[in-house]
This record gives sequence, structure tokens and C-alpha cells, in this order.
Amino acid sequence: MSDFSATDHAHMAAALRLAERGLFTTQPNPRVGCVIAQGEDVVGCGWHVRAGGPHAEVFALAEAGARARGATA
Repeated sequence: MSDFSATDHAHMAAALRLAERGLFTTQPNPRVGCVIAQGEDVVGCGWHVRAGGPHAEVFALAEAGARARGATA
């Protein structure tokens, strides 16, 4: 039995889709997507755009702003 809810799975799937956007630009780094959520509501998201650039979490936190407080990534 999984401890993850359907909402958790949906947010993880969204993060994986975001990560795909870095397919040809992040090597040698991994592709990473980040979703910041308050329950079912996504308050910020981002992906690692290119090697040497900010991480996915930086973009997601910038988008979420103050709404990131108490949220999960």
C-alpha cells in the first residue's frame, strides 16, 4: 500500500513533465522539475533550464513567493 495520495502522484508527474523541458540543455547535470504545492493547489513550478544555471527549486520558489511558506516541494 502506498503512503502517497493521488494528489502527490499528480504533483510528481507534473514535476517529471517539467524536467523533460531540460532534455538537451542540462548535461552533464540531471534534468530536474519542481512543483511547490499547498494541498492540491500548485503555487510555483520550475525546471533546471541549463547546465550552470539556477536549479529548478529556485525558479519554483521565485514563482511561489510568499505562498511557498508552509508548502511542500
